Amino acid sequence: MDLATLIGLLAALGVIVGAIATGGDFMLFINVPSLLIVIGGTIGSVLMKFPLGTFFGAFKVAMKAFLHKSESPEKIIEEGLQLANTARKNGLLALESVEVANEFLKKGIQLCVDGHDPDFVRRMLNKDINQAIERHDTGQSIFKSIGDLAPAMGMIGTLIGLVQMLSAMDDPKAIGPAMAVALLTTLYGAVIANAFALPLADKLAYRSSEERVNKSLILETISGIQEGLNPRVLETLLKTYLPGSKRDKEMAQAGG
Repeated sequence: MDLATLIGLLAALGVIVGAIATGGDFMLFINVPSLLIVIGGTIGSVLMKFPLGTFFGAFKVAMKAFLHKSESPEKIIEEGLQLANTARKNGLLALESVEVANEFLKKGIQLCVDGHDPDFVRRMLNKDINQAIERHDTGQSIFKSIGDLAPAMGMIGTLIGLVQMLSAMDDPKAIGPAMAVALLTTLYGAVIANAFALPLADKLAYRSSEERVNKSLILETISGIQEGLNPRVLETLLKTYLPGSKRDKEMAQAGG
């Protein structure tokens, strides 16, 4: 589980709820018409932009922000080099008996063992990478749309509340509920966008970037194994995917 996402969400909502609770009656901030305008309007507008299945699928993708923990590139490089050494010493068929936990790496090794052409293997793995990135991009787009539309629906609710308030200036009892709709819809829209949807979209983008790097490392590993690259040469190639600071540290440890 990614504790940073969970802690961040709880902290953001906790600060907001705490500020409300210390300022008076919490029920003052609960307004059903405002919730219907913001939540219902946002969901309806998003459904106009995306198919129903894609919309619900985005919440499955969103679980990556909470539950998915990416393997470190260093661990993938280490495992890839072990596989390369095994293939160099005992041949590609020896990889069939090696236990591989990473599903994408396992798929690539199986394609190698089955004797497929290197171009075909690279094409298959690239297709897998592109499909995964496309799914992530769609999930990000949906949450970005929620982040854009929720404040807009809040503004619509504010305008509705102002119209109701101005039309009932001669009735003091009607001004309060209309003002509540006017103010709370803006609040709800801002909270949904800035404490949930937009941060979640950014975390999914980060996860997507991590997965792209890891799968690219695996793709290079598989290609290097099929080409029969010297493991030392392959190690140098794979470490170019690491950030500069990590690369220097790895090189220093190798030199030591």
